[in-house]
Amino acid sequence: MKYLITALLALVAATTLATAQSRYQISPGDRLSIEVLEDPALNREALVLPDGRLSFPFAGTVVAAGRTVEEVETALEGAIAPNFASAPNVFVTVQSAEGSLAGDLPAALPTITVYMMGEVESPGAKDLLPGTTFLQAMALTGGMTRFAAQNRVQLRRPLAGGRSQVVEINFRALSNGAALSRDIVLGEGDVILVPERRLFE
Repeated sequence: MKYLITALLALVAATTLATAQSRYQISPGDRLSIEVLEDPALNREALVLPDGRLSFPFAGTVVAAGRTVEEVETALEGAIAPNFASAPNVFVTVQSAEGSLAGDLPAALPTITVYMMGEVESPGAKDLLPGTTFLQAMALTGGMTRFAAQNRVQLRRPLAGGRSQVVEINFRALSNGAALSRDIVLGEGDVILVPERRLFE
């Protein structure tokens, strides 16, 4: 029960931080890390050019300046969607900010806070260095419990308005050697949830 209350408080804090980040408008000169979960070969850093646009494979040029991170993610997902059998999941993180509002960006802090929940040996808030990946963060939990549903690990990224983007990751497959050319880079307020496995799972 104590751990559940702590986790709920952590989620409230994560939502507050995510709301602050969602207000930041990208500016020319910002450097963005862009990751496509379904095709890690597309992952790269992109510079927002003086005209406010960035270039990305399959998408051509996309307007980024004046938009929030969530709006750029949506624009990129829509632009590259025709090249995928199902809707792609795009994650955008501001790596460095040159715009006048850079001081409002929580990612500029020395660490980011990520929250581990569910069937992990060491749940709770983790203060990590910017650039920490999903697999690196999982290594910091001390492993999963024997009740963990390793094939249904969730990464929940808080969005504006109290919503969240949820990506399900088959950690068991990765542990068995499934290809992953590049990890998902975690952002401020991300929540990694390891659910309890079902009876015959």
